[in-house]
Amino acid sequence: MFFLKDVKYKSILDIKNLHIMKNKITCIVGESGSGKTTLLKLLNKMLSPDEGKIFYNGRSIRDMNSIELRRKVVMLSQVPLIFSGSIRDNLLMGLKFSEKPLVSDTILYNILEIVNLHKDLEETADKLSGGEKQRLSLGRILLIDPDVYLLDEPSSSLDEDTEEVIIEKLVSHTKSANKTLVMVTHSKRIAKTFADNIIEIKQGKIVI
Repeated sequence: MFFLKDVKYKSILDIKNLHIMKNKITCIVGESGSGKTTLLKLLNKMLSPDEGKIFYNGRSIRDMNSIELRRKVVMLSQVPLIFSGSIRDNLLMGLKFSEKPLVSDTILYNILEIVNLHKDLEETADKLSGGEKQRLSLGRILLIDPDVYLLDEPSSSLDEDTEEVIIEKLVSHTKSANKTLVMVTHSKRIAKTFADNIIEIKQGKIVI
C-alpha cells in the first residue's frame, strides 16, 4: 500500500526502502525521538520529505491532492482533539469535515462500544478524562471509515488492562472491515501481540 524510497526528512529520518502492506496491522516502535511520529505524518502529507518518494497504491503522494489523500489516510495524533459540545457532536464532526452523510445514534453507540467508552451521547465531551477523550477521538476516526488508520500512540493515556481491550477491539474492527492500520506504540508487548508487521526505528533509520 505504501512504499518509501530513499526518503529523508531533515536530520530526523533516513529511510532507504520501506513497504507497508495493505490490509495489515503494522506497528512502529522505537525510542522517543527516533522519528516514529514523523513517519506517520509523511504518509498523509502532513509533512513532505526533503528527498525521496512516497507511493500510495502505486501513486506518488506528491502528485495527489492533500485533502483527497487525507480522506483515505486519516491520522489520529497522540493529543486528542476535542470540540465543544456533546459526545455526539464530537463523533459527527469528522463526518461533517469529510462531507460524508451523518449516521444514526445506533451506529454512534456501536462505535462507542468498539472504543470501550460507555457514555451517553448527550454527555459533555469536555468533562471526559484524558483517556476517555483519547477513545472518543479514536471513535471519530473509525466513524469516518477511511482506507487507512494512522494512529500515534492511541492508548498512551490508558492503563494496561484497558489498553489491551481497546487495541484488541481496534484490530478486530480493522480486519473485519478490510482496512489498514499503521500504529505507533510505546509497547513492544502490544506490537508483538497484535501486529502482522513491526517496524523498528532507531535514530531515524529502519532497524533490519
